[in-house]
Amino acid sequence: MQAVSREEVKVGLLNIAEAEKAWDLKVRTRQFALDCISLVADLPKSKTGQVIGHQLLRSLTSVGANYRAASLAQSKPAFRAKLSIVLEEADECAYWLDLIIAASLLDRDKVIDIYLEAQELTKIFAAARKKIEQR
Repeated sequence: MQAVSREEVKVGLLNIAEAEKAWDLKVRTRQFALDCISLVADLPKSKTGQVIGHQLLRSLTSVGANYRAASLAQSKPAFRAKLSIVLEEADECAYWLDLIIAASLLDRDKVIDIYLEAQELTKIFAAARKKIEQR
């Protein structure tokens, strides 16, 4: 996706710098979802692989979708509520990815970068929620 200029960013509840970060996170959560979707396709077709894959798909698609919804929130409480969902779902993704590694469902090297991204997104959204709660 092409970056937008400052003039094109809709600010809403955020200042320009925060809006640019929000745009970057939209792109980042989308790429995270695409990476996880590819990973799920490579899981074994066993019952375990299917169950964990289904759970991971549910949580990973929720991260980006709820983040986009949060960015369109009409109020601070609505924004905070959506951001809390994003945080929970990002952390849940990290959990399922950790299980994939621990159960050796896929090679660790294939999963580790996506797992680390899930942890990083969790930290970003936890910090964002904390910042919102302090306002």
